[in-house]
Formats: sequence, C-alpha cells, structure tokens
Amino acid sequence: MMEFTPVVPFEPIRVFEFPQGKQWIAQVKWDGVRMLAYIDKGRVRLINRRGNERSLQYPEFMSPSEYCRAESAILDGEMIAIADGKPSFHEIMKRDSLRRQQEIAFAVPRISVVYMIFDILYCNGSWVTDQPLVQRQQLLQEYILPSTRVQLVPNVDHAEGLYTVMKERQWEGIVCKQLDSSYAIGGKDDRWRKMKLTYDLYAVIGGVTYRDGIVNSLLLGLYDEQGNLIYIGNAGPGKWKGDDLSRITEDSRRLAIANRPFAEPFAAPPGRVKGVVWMQPELTVKVQFAEWTPGGTLRHPVLQGWADVPPETCVFTQQV
Repeated sequence: MMEFTPVVPFEPIRVFEFPQGKQWIAQVKWDGVRMLAYIDKGRVRLINRRGNERSLQYPEFMSPSEYCRAESAILDGEMIAIADGKPSFHEIMKRDSLRRQQEIAFAVPRISVVYMIFDILYCNGSWVTDQPLVQRQQLLQEYILPSTRVQLVPNVDHAEGLYTVMKERQWEGIVCKQLDSSYAIGGKDDRWRKMKLTYDLYAVIGGVTYRDGIVNSLLLGLYDEQGNLIYIGNAGPGKWKGDDLSRITEDSRRLAIANRPFAEPFAAPPGRVKGVVWMQPELTVKVQFAEWTPGGTLRHPVLQGWADVPPETCVFTQQV
C-alpha cells in the first residue's frame, strides 16, 4: 500500500451570523469523529484528525472497493452513530475508544456506524485540494458508492432553514462552505464556517464524588498559559452507564492523590467538594455547555463521553 503521510484536515471557524450569497452551501455538522480514509489498491487506513489510526475500530470499512470506485483516494468525513434519533458523540466513542479485537467484534453489530463523507483530497494519483469544492464534490459523486454504511453529506442552499431544523431536532449545528473554496490542509479560515447550537470543550478530570460507591460527579479543569489546572465546574455522569461508570470508578481509585490538583483560586462551592477524591489529572472528557458564567465555570455542563486527547491539550484557547 502506498505510504500516505497523514494530513491535518481543514477546519471551519466558528461564526454567529449566516453567510450571504449564492457561493455558499450549508451542511449538517455531525456530532461524530472526524476521519480521513487513505485508500490505495483495495486497502484502506482510517486516521482521525489528530493523526491516530482507527482502522482496527471500524472493520466494516476495511473493503474500500465496496464504497469507493477510485484506485487511490483520500476521503474526508465523519464517523457517526445514532442514538435517540440523532448523532451521538457518546455512542460513537463507545466504538472509537475500544482497543481489543474481541471487544470490537462484539460492538460492531450492536453499535452501527455510518461514514458521512463530505470531501476528497486525493484521487487516482493526483492531489485535488487546489480544485474548488464544487469540483471535489463532483468527484465524490463520481467515485463514491453510497450505502447504508457510507453516505455523501448533502448540500443545502438555505443555511438559515437548515439551522432552524437542527435547532428543532437539538442536533449540533451546521457548517457553511464556499463552493469555490480549495482545501487547506492543516488550515482554518472563514471559507468554511461553523454555526453551533452549543459549546464544546475537552476537559481534564481532577476529582470525583461518589454515591453508593459509584462516581456521580466529575470535577473538571483546563490548563492556563502558566500550566496551572483551573477548576471550571462539575458535571454529572450524563449518558455514562454500566461499563463507563465502572471504568471511571476504578480509575478514580487508581489515580487518587492526597492533594487537590486545581490551582488557587478554587471556585467550587463547599457542597461540591464534600467527600471528593482528588485525582492525578490524566483522564480527559468531552463536555457540552451553554455558556461561561461570570465566575469562570461552565453553565449547564453535559458530559458527552471520553476524549481521545492528551491532558496538556485541554487549555482555555482550544478550538473544538
């Protein structure tokens, strides 16, 4: 197989106003895992946006001829899993976080995954990143074979209408793209713009509280520019059940430390730290929230699931 060097995908910037003009299209913003498929001569490698291979976790996509006519290609898209009628980050992470072959084989028929493809960077021996989006989408139409497991993300001309539907369904939001935009590997600019209904971030777990011997709350933090871990609030276990709760309960005991890892000033109210077990800040999670409070904590934080990011990347300036 040709050795592709994994690339960093093009990212949208966050905006709060709808772009105007016929040169813009809108697409659903999927609450999944960004994934690039590197295809060559009947073989494929799946690599996420951080450059980590995920081929093992998604064995149902290991026969690229089933969904791509091109002999060689780099596809960009999102792996998603549906729960309660909408894409669920928690659900897809049940697959993405698995590492053992036996667990993966057990999960494949139980957690259905769809690869939502929205771009192509390389096709049949040539880079196509300099071509405008409209032409890259024509290549996708030509070479991708849609199925129940692989879909092309459709374009919508009316961004406000799509955003309204996303709001009604309580989905993540939309991405607006210029039809003449080239694909900037490793780039992030306003030719792609995301409009999200909520905020997301990756945070470090610095402590937990228990109920009946099981973790029922996480104390979360982010690192400032000086490397201090700053407390940003508590989140309940949310969608975590069973295995996830067992894992965090076991890990909290394994990583327990005597002293609080959060720097001063520590803004947690006394009731939040009663009976807390402090932890070595090694574990990371993805959290959704409404806004920042004046006191510097998260308003209405909702735990989305485990995060595959190192603790040191959980900083205030992160872009999710």
